[in-house]
Amino acid sequence: MADLPRCRLATWADIDRWAHAVAEKVRAADAVPQTIVGLTRGGWVPARLLCDHLNVKRLVSLRAQHWGVTATPTGAAELTEGLSGPVAGHTVLVVDDITDTGDSLALALKHVQEAHPARAETATLLHIGHSKFVPTYYAERIPAEAWAWVIFPWNYWEDLTTLAAKAAGLSPGVNGVRETLRARCGLDVPRADLERVARVTPLG
Repeated sequence: MADLPRCRLATWADIDRWAHAVAEKVRAADAVPQTIVGLTRGGWVPARLLCDHLNVKRLVSLRAQHWGVTATPTGAAELTEGLSGPVAGHTVLVVDDITDTGDSLALALKHVQEAHPARAETATLLHIGHSKFVPTYYAERIPAEAWAWVIFPWNYWEDLTTLAAKAAGLSPGVNGVRETLRARCGLDVPRADLERVARVTPLG
């Protein structure tokens, strides 16, 4: 993918709407799980929100990491931390924020299935059409041709720092970075946010 891709900034209102939509689909399928497995890091907040929407009390973690930097969804997915608790005999919902390549969620599901749950399904807030893996439930499908790097609220500063550092290589300085992000990524970033980034990451 391009070093400076088109981006989509997700809001907390979006997140709540998507979580509600996923929860409604799970309820409609009569498939409220006993345990939710949240993929850390990106799926942890969506997993907690689905616990709230579905009144599920048990949440465990699993870390399936897709190596690479922001806006580079390539490389191999690796399981870096196993399940934080047992799921044998449980109905389970494995949750991530988005399926882009789908590798991380597919790997996580395989690991959960090896732990002998009674049932294991998957859910994401967003599903990209080119993903090799299709989750059981998702709130919104984004066509492959409409792909954009989604910046979720829980990784705003991390993604902004990475993108700003790349933009600084094209047009240094806070003003240059801001204009480059607007033109190349479709991001209208507040100057104050870039000044905050510049205090820890040189922008030229």
